[in-house]
Amino acid sequence: MTQRLHHKTALVTGAASGIGRQSAIRMAEEGALVCITDIDDEGLAGTLALLAGRGFSLHHDVTDEDSWRATLAVALERFGKLQILVNCAGIGVRNDNIAALEEEGWDRLMAVNLHGTFMGCQQAIACMKQAGGGSLINISSVLGLRGSADALSYCASKGAVRLLTKSIAVHCGRQGYNIRCNAICPGYIATPLGLSVRESLGDEEFQRLIDKHVVGRMGVADDVAGMVVYLASDESSFVTGTEMVVDGGYTAG
Repeated sequence: MTQRLHHKTALVTGAASGIGRQSAIRMAEEGALVCITDIDDEGLAGTLALLAGRGFSLHHDVTDEDSWRATLAVALERFGKLQILVNCAGIGVRNDNIAALEEEGWDRLMAVNLHGTFMGCQQAIACMKQAGGGSLINISSVLGLRGSADALSYCASKGAVRLLTKSIAVHCGRQGYNIRCNAICPGYIATPLGLSVRESLGDEEFQRLIDKHVVGRMGVADDVAGMVVYLASDESSFVTGTEMVVDGGYTAG
């Protein structure tokens, strides 16, 4: 590896599986020290075993403000600084359409996907200012770019993450914090969350969805993790306030 993140420190939420896990692995391979967090302790242990000693794990509920404070305090104690935050924690809900979605499901999804991202960025900015700058990376979705009848709350949350990202980027830039904030909009990725769509759609409809990716396949977590590494690195020093669409051409056709 090229050690593009040598001497950098990172925190990755939702790191027990999927994009969060692979992002943590790739950043560690590129030289970063990584704090990985999730509520799935067993999955976290599996990720930690793949980091070759370049990090540690914490049980962390992104919907809880005190949990954020405690997590960041430990990361600062262990690393001395925090320069990268990757907000990967996210969920979907069943019956996610305007006719069937219940308020409890809406609130639960928004608490994780949107409010968790907001709290993470807000609290991490103070840490990054002390470090002289940093990179905030929020995982949105192609469903934050377009609507879907069967993903009402998910679309709303991921669209909000996009504009949250832009607003944070403008604020940090104008305040001279040297903190960049960007979003990544993945297409359908072969993660536990991505593959759960098959259960609700059925095999035939799910295949039609995959066929909309003009590269002819579903994405894998490493497709997105590569973009995470780029946005975490100094190579992207002139990139802020934007969304990087990693969707195999899904939104092009």
